Amino acid sequence: MASTVDRRVRKSQQAIKKAMIELLVEQSFDQITIQDIADRADVSRRTIYLHYTDKFDLLDKLIEEHMDELHQLCESTEDDVDYTEPDVLVVWFEYLERHALFFSTMLASTGSPIFRNRLLEFFLQELEKGSDQEITDGVKVDIQFLGAAIVGVVEWWFKTDRSLAPSIMAERVGILLERNLKANLPLA
Repeated sequence: MASTVDRRVRKSQQAIKKAMIELLVEQSFDQITIQDIADRADVSRRTIYLHYTDKFDLLDKLIEEHMDELHQLCESTEDDVDYTEPDVLVVWFEYLERHALFFSTMLASTGSPIFRNRLLEFFLQELEKGSDQEITDGVKVDIQFLGAAIVGVVEWWFKTDRSLAPSIMAERVGILLERNLKANLPLA
């Protein structure tokens, strides 16, 4: 049986996470202190330390939470995932849009290389899972290329303030993946 988190604890954690994201919009991660987070979240420093070891742990758990949610969304789709289908890809872009402040902040912040690598790892895992070919070194190169391309497209999307709807992004990425598949890349 899954343990339920007390509503007050959940509320405090949400306030702390929201404060961290808001502060990352305003200043670099290195400049943010636990006191800044506590003040913004309207909690004590002690409350933060009850839930997180330090600001690095808080950021890591925040990132991990979003990566886990993305994985769960992908697992909730059909077993045979076809990433050339916009209906499958739109799940990614709708999630990214719902959490736009987090993703745009993380991709633009000074800690972005770390976050970008985590996002890339997510896409690589999903593309590999969606491949119906044996994962050889050549296929790994192809998947690396496609994953990096998707991260680049996501970064561009946030830099242009999500100028295109998630459905259009999903359609365009699906077309690009399909074009690459016709060039004998791994996911065909």
